[in-house]
Amino acid sequence: MKLSDLPRRVPARIAAIDWDSLPPAEGSRLRALGFEHGAFVETLHKGMLFWRDPIAVRIGRMTVALRTHHAEAIDCEARR
Repeated sequence: MKLSDLPRRVPARIAAIDWDSLPPAEGSRLRALGFEHGAFVETLHKGMLFWRDPIAVRIGRMTVALRTHHAEAIDCEARR
């Protein structure tokens, strides 16, 4: 499931990130924030407009706002 489709308040683990779909500078920024295979994330809030931008995501103890096209590059597995 894509991070952009993850329901709110459902903890998940990052299974894969399609780095090739992101510009190098944006990919580097996401890596610096801790977005990597195996990291745990949780969607906290989605924007209210048609595109649902931005998406607030908790990674570790940080809350990060992501654009939907960034979140679509991240595959997640919901934790059980």
